[in-house]
Amino acid sequence: MAESGKVMTRREVLRYVPALSALRLLGQNDPRPDSFKVYTESPRLLLRPQRLRLLRRERERRSLRWDQFETLWAGNAPFPELGWVQALRFQIADDREAGVRAVAWAVGPADIQRPDDVRQMAIISDWCEPLISRDDKSQLFAKLLRAVNDPRPVKTLAGARAKIFAAISLAGSQTDAHLNASRKAIESVFDGFWNGSFIASLRSAKSAVPNADAYAMLEILHVVRDNLIFDLRETFPAWFRQYPLLHLLAHYPLPWPAGENEFRIPADETIDRAGPDVRKAALSRAAELAMVAYDANAPSSQLLQGWVTNDRFLLRGAFGIPYEFLWANPYQPGLSYYHVPLAIHDEIGGQLFVRSSWEDDARWLGFFGGQVQLFKDGEVTRVDPKAAREPLDLDAAIVFFARESKKFVIPAKEAGKEGDATVFIVGLDPRSSWHVEVDGEEMIEQTADPGGIVYLPAVPSGGVRLGPAPV
Repeated sequence: MAESGKVMTRREVLRYVPALSALRLLGQNDPRPDSFKVYTESPRLLLRPQRLRLLRRERERRSLRWDQFETLWAGNAPFPELGWVQALRFQIADDREAGVRAVAWAVGPADIQRPDDVRQMAIISDWCEPLISRDDKSQLFAKLLRAVNDPRPVKTLAGARAKIFAAISLAGSQTDAHLNASRKAIESVFDGFWNGSFIASLRSAKSAVPNADAYAMLEILHVVRDNLIFDLRETFPAWFRQYPLLHLLAHYPLPWPAGENEFRIPADETIDRAGPDVRKAALSRAAELAMVAYDANAPSSQLLQGWVTNDRFLLRGAFGIPYEFLWANPYQPGLSYYHVPLAIHDEIGGQLFVRSSWEDDARWLGFFGGQVQLFKDGEVTRVDPKAAREPLDLDAAIVFFARESKKFVIPAKEAGKEGDATVFIVGLDPRSSWHVEVDGEEMIEQTADPGGIVYLPAVPSGGVRLGPAPV
């Protein structure tokens, strides 16, 4: 396991995550499901048999998460996503009254113009199937069919999830028209949005996946694998291999104390204007729990499991507890996240996250969304990566700003500290080429990543100079 303080690049992340199917990776340039038809039995969405058995046992054991869910339910807490929460209660506790109310909402007020409503309608249709009368089923399938046939292009992960969920739930109708609509919708989302837009934008570094958006992505991964026997990570293996630990580093060090629990606040481009968003924080944690559930044996999942098992951060509120109960597995072994390197460089997307330690009072730097953020003493400061300023030494790495100067000095190590410095140079033109001269070493050529970052591992104390490489 890597030592704390060592930088992890995309290449080094590969050591921590087992390879996906060698046949897929070596034999296909454009992997895709063998079929887009859904043959699975209900429940098809998220509650596959193994997870359903686990959650029902958790209720029998009166686990901490079930007791919190039950307490809020008995107290008539205002669950923001009441429809799918009622359906969950029906599946786990055989609460037929809750299931009937969920069906009534899905058939009636649920709005197919709202992706979140469509997701909940699909879950209710799938999980509450034994309770749905013939007339209600006809109305519900008609609404799902309209959602599936919506001609507007899918533009977001939430929109893609809604259409996929609706299509998979619609497959429960078993009529030819519904089955054909289901197959076509899933295929269109895969080709048009997933490969054509989402993966393409990740490859070109035109977009990233903020922590709060990752949960929608994880639900898509789960339901596609469960129902089409296809791992969507194969569409861009390098990015998915690096993502779990990149996600972990993309949190400000100091937890945010809220009324129900503490939150780890994910890196947010708007935090200086809007402040910490606990809903985004809850979804970020839900994504981590779902990542562990998706590939429990992966080393990165074991590190994430070590990250999520601290009950300080257990989601206890009405929004978060259903996700906490759905995905958390306290019996899954984990590894201490203190083994995760303190700096991770995303060469694909041009991002960088560095923290000085794993303590709550650590200093932190995040380069994402074209901006640099610094976190120190409980405050976030935004920095222009192209502005001239003093270098930042965060112990795990030194960050230099190269817009105005191309000459830098690596300070000598303090007494008691050994090893060469990890260096990142920011503020360069994306994908520009540079000659790098380090005192006492031969000149090398480096190419800036899509964010304009050059990474130099193991640089000894002394001078570093950059010069444009000839085209």
